[in-house]
Amino acid sequence: MTQQAAKEVRKRTLFKKVLHILLKIIAAIVIAILLFVASVYTFNKVSTYSEQKRTEPYGQLVSVDGKQMNVSIQGKGEETVVLLPGYGTAAPALDFKPLITELSPFYKVVVVEPFGYGLSDQTEKERSTANIVSEIHEALQSLHIDRYILMGHSISGIYSLDYVNQYPDEVRAFIGLDSSVPTLKEEQTIDSSVTTPIKWFRNLGFHRIQLKLSTDPYEGLPYDQETKEQIDIFIRKNMYNNTQLNEAEHMNTNFTEAEKLSFPQNLPVLLFVQANNAATDQWVPEHEKQIKDSTHAEMVLMDAGHYLYRSHPQEISEKIKEFTTELK
Repeated sequence: MTQQAAKEVRKRTLFKKVLHILLKIIAAIVIAILLFVASVYTFNKVSTYSEQKRTEPYGQLVSVDGKQMNVSIQGKGEETVVLLPGYGTAAPALDFKPLITELSPFYKVVVVEPFGYGLSDQTEKERSTANIVSEIHEALQSLHIDRYILMGHSISGIYSLDYVNQYPDEVRAFIGLDSSVPTLKEEQTIDSSVTTPIKWFRNLGFHRIQLKLSTDPYEGLPYDQETKEQIDIFIRKNMYNNTQLNEAEHMNTNFTEAEKLSFPQNLPVLLFVQANNAATDQWVPEHEKQIKDSTHAEMVLMDAGHYLYRSHPQEISEKIKEFTTELK
């Protein structure tokens, strides 16, 4: 064998060794990734099963469109307040607890948990405003609740615009808890190309890691430890579920359709609004526009975050009592 040929043989041998080592490294990495994914998936399944056994039911289930919707009723006041949650609130009846505690001595407080929230079933029905509003109304009708003040947080402000126009003889007033306005919506449209990877992320259990790395949104707020533990369970139960993801896909359309709507001129409206919204300087002006033609409307600016009812329940309750006294 010539010297040149010997060099070529050594090169090929070295190349095969390097390739073999690289393939082993790649295989080891793939196996490690698969083992990690399998561990996360298994841990999620075991934890979910354990959490289901520790879930403490609350409220009552009512039949709506062939499914079960959870409704919590507390207090025995003559005036009824119906509370609707913001998007993605894991357990609305527990999340609203500080405000309910303040209101229930004076009002009958009804928290409706739409499909996909709290203890309510999920649904395959499209999450259009029309469907959501119809379902909430059906739940209230089944409980013979037909005269009330409607109060909504965040995106429920969009649904409530439709609701108060659909059922003007039932809604005595609307109260917004930093409620969304139709003119301020996300620029990006969410569709299946966004939600499909999120479903995989959730189904494999990676949402638990996300939550583990996130800060506690209830830290330092007036929630007892038992309530916080239950909310924590419901966050893991309902986070990124199919019903809520479908609602996200309809969000842009629901906002656009709401642009055609306004509060009835004679409907009393009280808006609690955060004074300094970090995302836009139009938050306060757009809320002002919403009530400019109302004959009985008021806006209360608050030095608080978006979930202002968590941090300022007493202040909100006192103002609501003052506002509703004027309705009588």
